Amino acid sequence: MIGDAFVFDGVAHPFNFSPKNAFGKPGEMFSNHLYAFHATLTPDTEPKLSADEFLKDWTPSDIRQMIYDQSDTDMLVAMPLPLTDLYRDGLSPWEECAELAARDPDRTILWGSVNPLEGRKALDLMERQVKEFGAKAFKFYNVRYDYGSPFPWRMDDPKVAFPIFEKAQELGVNLIGVHKGVPLGPQPIEHTQTWDMDGAAANFPDINFVIYHVGLPFIDETCWQLIRYPNLHASLAATINFLVRAPRMFAEILGKLLFWCGEDKIVYGSEAPIFHPQWAIKAFMDFQIPQDLCDGYGYPQLTDQAKRKILGENLLRLHGLDVEATKRRLGRPQTH
Repeated sequence: MIGDAFVFDGVAHPFNFSPKNAFGKPGEMFSNHLYAFHATLTPDTEPKLSADEFLKDWTPSDIRQMIYDQSDTDMLVAMPLPLTDLYRDGLSPWEECAELAARDPDRTILWGSVNPLEGRKALDLMERQVKEFGAKAFKFYNVRYDYGSPFPWRMDDPKVAFPIFEKAQELGVNLIGVHKGVPLGPQPIEHTQTWDMDGAAANFPDINFVIYHVGLPFIDETCWQLIRYPNLHASLAATINFLVRAPRMFAEILGKLLFWCGEDKIVYGSEAPIFHPQWAIKAFMDFQIPQDLCDGYGYPQLTDQAKRKILGENLLRLHGLDVEATKRRLGRPQTH
């Protein structure tokens, strides 16, 4: 916690980058793209890992140490990846995420993840993740692969997606995240667009959907969706990390979000271990949107209240948790 700002990290992955885990060149390409993010966006003043240091099997202990021991993070979402057609274990196995969550059950929340193209098998795994391992939400990826060839599915598909959403509601889950934008590996960029979020949001108004990575590079389209659907939200994961290396670009992204959808719909995520969370948290707390952007585009200024909401309070609310009660439970200072 920085001051009275409660920090709830919306995404960290215990990645398994070991070479034997990747299915050939497509998996290796995906891994190398993630390392490129680390190497390019980590500030020169912060430690940068070599490719050999980064492309390893990250254990739950590694992630826990980075998040809780080395940063001002109060709570965390343990986020799996179901990329079982690029990696033997999916890259961030849900079982590893369940173990990470079990180590600090008062602080770490498991999000489940399945492959909706697997039909009944996916529905059964959702039930297991919720009932046996306490998953509180789900995260989905709209492009699957088979021997490197993409098989996309859409969030507005009544045959593929809607049964998944209905199952989530049956299980008492009303929070769903989806990877949008940030095309990685052999992934056609059109399949990462956000067009399908209209149909998902309109047909399931009681589910809160989080558009991860604010849909970059489709930020303008994302903003037009966020303002029209009260149940759409945006995660700054893999976006907040532009803050130090490209502060004006980050200011324009955040300014657009604040202008169109306001401070209540934006949530923070570190994407650890791609990025160490501490430098971005500290930089965000000190960040201001340049006044000429506010004057020229009408962007609201980033207030202390907005920072607190984005860093943790909004994600607590999406999980149905009271901010002050959670602070008391974890022995954190109360908001003044």
